[in-house]
Amino acid sequence: MSTEPWTIETICEALGNPAISKRFLAEINRAPAHQLLTVFAKWERVAKDTLAAVERGREIAAAEARGEDPTADWLDITDRVRAEAQRIGSRNVA
Repeated sequence: MSTEPWTIETICEALGNPAISKRFLAEINRAPAHQLLTVFAKWERVAKDTLAAVERGREIAAAEARGEDPTADWLDITDRVRAEAQRIGSRNVA
């Protein structure tokens, strides 16, 4: 995205999926006037995150094409996530 301000149209384009764009449009069209900016800001963030994820995917694909391991510097937190999930699950057991 350039430095141009976000619009409803640019958010729809950035979302890149007709079903998600439709959901955004439904939310923005149904929002009460006092919540329009909040709804817009939420979807602007989703659009920015989507574009960032697409760019990251392209970077990973390019690294793989160069024969690099794009995951070499990633931290493996699998055990920590499993431990946290188990801790949360154990609180719900009666």
